[in-house]
Amino acid sequence: MKIDQKKHQLLKAWPFQEALRIIKNHGDFINFNIPQKKYILFETGYGPSGLPHIGTFGEVVRTTMVRKALESLIDCETKLITFSDDMDGLRKIPDNVPNKDMLKKYIGKPLTSIPDPFEKFESFGHHNNALLRFFLDEFNFEYDFVSSTEKYQKGDFDNTLIQILQNHDSILSIILPTLRSERKVTYSPFLPISPISGEVLQVKIEEYRPKTNSIIFVDPANNKKTEIIVTGGNCKLQWKVDWAMRWMALGVDYEMCGKDLTESFELASKICRLMNTQPPVNLIYEMFLDEKGEKISKSVGNGISVNEWLRYASPESLSLYMFQKPKSAKKLFFDVIPKSVDEYFSYLKKFHHDEEKEKFNNPVWHIHDGNPPNVNSEITFNSLINLVSVCNSNEKEVIWGFVREYDASLNAKNNQEFDRLIDYAINFYTDFVMPKKKYILIDNSNQDIFLDIVSFLKKIDADSSSEDIQTQIYEIGKKYNFTNLRDYFKLIYQVLFGQEQGPRLGSFIKLFGIEKTISLIEGLLKQK
Repeated sequence: MKIDQKKHQLLKAWPFQEALRIIKNHGDFINFNIPQKKYILFETGYGPSGLPHIGTFGEVVRTTMVRKALESLIDCETKLITFSDDMDGLRKIPDNVPNKDMLKKYIGKPLTSIPDPFEKFESFGHHNNALLRFFLDEFNFEYDFVSSTEKYQKGDFDNTLIQILQNHDSILSIILPTLRSERKVTYSPFLPISPISGEVLQVKIEEYRPKTNSIIFVDPANNKKTEIIVTGGNCKLQWKVDWAMRWMALGVDYEMCGKDLTESFELASKICRLMNTQPPVNLIYEMFLDEKGEKISKSVGNGISVNEWLRYASPESLSLYMFQKPKSAKKLFFDVIPKSVDEYFSYLKKFHHDEEKEKFNNPVWHIHDGNPPNVNSEITFNSLINLVSVCNSNEKEVIWGFVREYDASLNAKNNQEFDRLIDYAINFYTDFVMPKKKYILIDNSNQDIFLDIVSFLKKIDADSSSEDIQTQIYEIGKKYNFTNLRDYFKLIYQVLFGQEQGPRLGSFIKLFGIEKTISLIEGLLKQK
């Protein structure tokens, strides 16, 4: 569905803003210059030296959001490629793989020439590529997978490699000023692959021979001068030059990257312009951080994996997390999951009440390609987790029993989304809440608070709203000498749930049931 041009000024969400930049780069809405290749090409890159991680997924989902935003604005075919730099030499052994001793023998060799330490695929590169494709397919991304090894060896990059060789002096003038003095001595745009050892060599190039499309270097394997042609997979390029070559050879129109690659993007762009090619439109996004505030690394394996997130929450909640503030650094650890789930449902509910101009900027428009489902429930994920906690049960039917009492229209057959939400809540409770439970008992110093809550609950009408219940519990807290009412709610959470934080009590009591809440508190009062 195309968005009317009269509404373009309403498009404030960042994927639309990126799409508008792409359009500007090719003219404008009226005179859009479709590239000679007949489509706009989006690219995401991946270095398979370690296992794929959630940052890789984030780049693909964000790029897809820009792609879909563009498709809603103009009539031009688009394509997305996920490029694997699998011809890169292995520089260090990742922490999160088996058979580390075996891998030590292959340091320096292309990732697609190294045995798979997991013993499942023909190489380590093929193993990591397969994992990447598996979880991208799991999310139904539309993409074409491109292997660096295949492109180099099939000759698809040959013409551009020859251009690089012919312009090597000018390229060096761009790169060398950014390097340390000792690195300048041996730096070359070309990394020859030793015909003897098979290693990707970072050696000084003794001579460039553009007339024969070849280079001469001293091979450490025999300490002799060796001449090889730069085409046909005999060489690969240094990273920054390789990135520029890829844009030129493939005709990439858009690629985003992490903040750590800012300089690389700038230098690769200069190389493109040197060779009369327009670099792609680019978004620099901030990095994901782990719980300690350290950058997530695929070699270290810190942070959360995609599969771990999907144990506790839906793919859509993960997409929402990726949508929000891409230019801000964000911590990515398990505590963010419940908030992301509840925000997703909140945006979903809001979307179907939004005016049209607001719908375009609602995150779920971009998560569902402009057609979000109509899911409407007052029960939050946090409330479900706490319901599981109070029930002290991981039996799904027990939880459904409480849910049906709260809303008889809900059942597993007519609301599979909610049924999955219960699974997620049980998993999250089992893995993160239950091991940390630390209850405190009601005593003489606080028993009056709980007696007041019970007295209030016994008087209210069963049809009272969650907001009415929340307001009255808040009023009860104001009667007591708490410096901060957060301490009042913290006390209730520690007594009822064994944790310092919890749900809005009005919503939880409606879900758990007023009578059951009275019984729960009265039972705890007896244990005083």
